[in-house]
Amino acid sequence: MSKQSTNSSLRNFLIIWLGQLVSAIGSAMTGIALQIWAWSITGKAADLALVGFFGLLPSIIITPISGVIVDRFNRKLLMMLGDTVAVLTTIVLLFLYVNKLLQIWHLYVAAAFVGTFSQFQYLAYSASISLMIPKQHYARASSLDFLSSHSAIIIAPALAGYLYKVIGLFGIWLIDISTFLVAVSSVLFIPVPQPVQIEESQETFWQDVGYGLRYLKANKSILLLLFANLLFMFAHELGDVLYLPMILSRTGNDTVVLGNLIIAAGFGGVTGALIVNKWGNFQDKVRGILLGMIGVGITKIVFGLARTMWVWIPPQFLCSLSFTVSGSADNAIWLAKVAPNIQGRVFAARSLLLQLASATSVLIAGPLADNVFIPAFSQGGSLVGILGGIFGTGAGGGIAMLYVICAVCMFLVGLAGFNFPLLLNLEKTVPDHDEVAV
Repeated sequence: MSKQSTNSSLRNFLIIWLGQLVSAIGSAMTGIALQIWAWSITGKAADLALVGFFGLLPSIIITPISGVIVDRFNRKLLMMLGDTVAVLTTIVLLFLYVNKLLQIWHLYVAAAFVGTFSQFQYLAYSASISLMIPKQHYARASSLDFLSSHSAIIIAPALAGYLYKVIGLFGIWLIDISTFLVAVSSVLFIPVPQPVQIEESQETFWQDVGYGLRYLKANKSILLLLFANLLFMFAHELGDVLYLPMILSRTGNDTVVLGNLIIAAGFGGVTGALIVNKWGNFQDKVRGILLGMIGVGITKIVFGLARTMWVWIPPQFLCSLSFTVSGSADNAIWLAKVAPNIQGRVFAARSLLLQLASATSVLIAGPLADNVFIPAFSQGGSLVGILGGIFGTGAGGGIAMLYVICAVCMFLVGLAGFNFPLLLNLEKTVPDHDEVAV
């Protein structure tokens, strides 16, 4: 690839990325505002968790099919489809809210609808990265995705937390709608390359659906990397569902404290992304991934044991930094090892398994907190006398204990990974896709 074409492809990628950044800010604002609204109405962690669960459920069902579609059809149109459906769904919710008809179950339906089409967008975007930029920039491109999401985390809470009482859901939704339009426009005017089909598939559409899973089964080292991520993400997503209820419970529903903590997380992620862009990530990416998992686990343990904002902020910052550096290395491995013409199906299989782990953890997080841990730390609860001094009492104490358990599991997954040579030697034993014929 010539220097001129490289610069052009990088510029096109950055334009699409900037559009996604603007959209991510709007979506993050809406997500935070809706969580605050739902918590103020119900006060139940399970209700918040169900929004995430219904967002994952339909995308789990559609993921195997979406992978085949991404490999066979125009990826640019699929990317635009996700944003278009999201903005139309937001308009419907806005109508319900203005007419005082909005209920919790509407959020479940909306999450399910948006989650379905967002899966096409995510896969089409992810599978296009390796076609738009050179291999040496894969880790940096992956870090830009984290930079986008964490930049949104910095900006969105300040807008959602402080403006929620001023403009309410109505104003926040209007901002969200405008950001979706920016995202669609950024893709509309930029060429998105299609993969070269090296050979004509002899399989039918439905046979092709299972290709990604067969690929993973045949590549043991990559499968082991995915398995480590599955265990890590199960614990991470379970704890993530508890994050907002734990903070609000400990602070008397103080959205300002919540906003400051989320901003600290954003700065940590941005810092991690900037480090990767400057440094280029780990030479040994697998060890970098595992060290990142250990870092996330340790910082979350400290976070779960803390009870005040100024003690929460440092581990929050370091946790996001570790997660970004680790995730950038992980994505770079997948982009380098999997050929572009099969990335849709393989990434779909990867996404399917990760979503199943996430959906399971999201589904059990609320009931575990509401029915087991919170009662155990309530007045007269079985664990108040034993562990109340460590975690506190009431809803905040019960949720904090479950959160710390999740953090310990994340730490152990990262530590255990160093005991598997098949995983540690992945980059040496599995050739990059441009070094072999597919």
